Amino acid sequence: MVYYLALAAILFSLGLFGVMTRRNIIGILMSLELMFNAANINFVAFNKFVAPDALVGQMFAIFVVVVAAAEAVVGLAIVLLIYRNWRGIGTDNIRIMKW
Repeated sequence: MVYYLALAAILFSLGLFGVMTRRNIIGILMSLELMFNAANINFVAFNKFVAPDALVGQMFAIFVVVVAAAEAVVGLAIVLLIYRNWRGIGTDNIRIMKW
């Protein structure tokens, strides 16, 4: 179980680093997906070692995949609208949208 948790921690930290340092919205969304996958690895690993007969971890993982797909659709729609208005998808352009 230690290997699964170490892999998930590495993936989550890489995703967090990507969210904090990226200036491109597409890169930020990809880093968020990496963080969601790290959470999925944790759910499935804990389910395998704590309660192997129950399918709770797999159900949570499927729920996270569905939420990640919805986040990707909404995020890419926002990216397309930002690109259409400002001809760029850098995070500097989004600061203009603040109040």
